[in-house]
Amino acid sequence: MTRPSWLGALSDHTVGAAMSRLHEDPARSWPTAALARETGVSRATLTRRFATVTGESPGAYLTRWRMDLAARRLRDSDESLEAIARSVGYTSVHAFSRAFSRQRSQPPGQYRAASRG
Repeated sequence: MTRPSWLGALSDHTVGAAMSRLHEDPARSWPTAALARETGVSRATLTRRFATVTGESPGAYLTRWRMDLAARRLRDSDESLEAIARSVGYTSVHAFSRAFSRQRSQPPGQYRAASRG
């Protein structure tokens, strides 16, 4: 059996299409049912195939992708936390900071300072 991987998504039409949608518009609200509709499969099918191919749920993948994008912006720009939060789909800086801290084990401001130090 093949181990789950991001690269495995490239060979799976459905998962690849879902990932493409998430990458094209990471700030959009992406309930799994909406993402499944966009890729032409049921929610259960998308959830199962996504987990098999990538090792995580579509929601977990989206959160990680958003935090990767945010980390890059924190490191490479002087944008405010508010602007970065909005750009990755958060309407609240507080919610963004909590999610970022959970994913990266440090708050966004601390990450920005450390990545530039």
